[in-house]
Amino acid sequence: MALEHLQEDISPARAAELHAAGEVQLIDVREPHEYEAGHIEGARHVPVSRLSDEASSIDKDRPVVFYCRTGGRSGLATQAFRASGFEAHNMAGGMVGWAQEARPIEPDGGTVADH
Repeated sequence: MALEHLQEDISPARAAELHAAGEVQLIDVREPHEYEAGHIEGARHVPVSRLSDEASSIDKDRPVVFYCRTGGRSGLATQAFRASGFEAHNMAGGMVGWAQEARPIEPDGGTVADH
């Protein structure tokens, strides 16, 4: 399903819905220690510093949703991938927004790292 009508930024609720339906690739672009502290179940971890090296392993035919701690790094990733022809979206508010909506964080007891 094409999501091209979606805005560049999507809410954590919408990201959760699309991820649960298997309609998007969800990519966490935070640093390893941030990912290990707590992440969204089923998200792929590709630190922002590795995105250009890993870009070829991301399916260009499926929409992608990037997230980070608050949306800054993932916003930059979204813009870069859109410029390269991907249907890319940024989860507005990042993991902070996700946690504020009391959405589940892996592993059990996981937290949003400060930085």
